[in-house]
Amino acid sequence: MVRELTAVFIGGYLVFLIVLLSKLASGKQEFASLIQALDSPVSQVLHLCVLVAALWHSVTWFNLTPRALPIFIGEKRVADTLVAVVMGYLPWLVVSMIILWAISEDWFASVPN
Repeated sequence: MVRELTAVFIGGYLVFLIVLLSKLASGKQEFASLIQALDSPVSQVLHLCVLVAALWHSVTWFNLTPRALPIFIGEKRVADTLVAVVMGYLPWLVVSMIILWAISEDWFASVPN
């Protein structure tokens, strides 16, 4: 039930992203005021709650993957841990590292020497 509740946080954040995009499309002034509002402590706490919910949702899904999609090699079933790592955690780690690399490259390029 907790996993299903985390979907509410994810859905709420998706609505927020749609509002963010609409403010961006409507003009620079409205977008700037929204970005300024995101600097508040309440906004940061809400973002942290959504991050925790997203992590919980992802981890529980990866742990359920072997039950939803059992893998067999011949007659032998592949270990649940191996399926969860190869089909969930490993791709998640690779994509996260690529994103961190891209952000760090962009950040280091913007820092004056």
